[in-house]
Amino acid sequence: MSALVRGGTLIAATVATGLSAGLFHAFACAVMPGLRKAGDRTFVETMQRINVAIVNGWFLATFLGALLLTGAAVVCHLPAGAGRRVLPWLIAALALYLAMFVITVAVNIPLNDELAAAGAVERIADPAAVRERFEAVWVRWNTVRAVLSAAAFACLTWALVLHGRTTA
Repeated sequence: MSALVRGGTLIAATVATGLSAGLFHAFACAVMPGLRKAGDRTFVETMQRINVAIVNGWFLATFLGALLLTGAAVVCHLPAGAGRRVLPWLIAALALYLAMFVITVAVNIPLNDELAAAGAVERIADPAAVRERFEAVWVRWNTVRAVLSAAAFACLTWALVLHGRTTA
């Protein structure tokens, strides 16, 4: 496999992972703190709307693409001598991103589904209880997702540096 294909796959994986890390970071640093002081109905309605809006092609291509592209970068660097110095960083990035992905599927998405199942905010009898079951757990695990995806991004960035050194 050519250095161009290995490098291109690595760049694409790094960009996609960086975009995902940035999204989770923005939620951890701005969106959720901004909503912290909102009323219960406002909080529930806003999160319900965000959870619907985020399921779109651009997000899914980035979120799933980062995982697939990082896996592809690992495969591209497996051949002997093709990137042995890069490979451990790619494997670390893949493991970190995969952990973030599992948390999303196992924790955050089910919480989002529960929030949606509460129904239209104007018909929720006790929005404070709905919020209480959602907010603290979702925020905690989103912070973990932000850290894991940022660490994966850092590993991929270092892998790019090493790849550049080996192909220069």
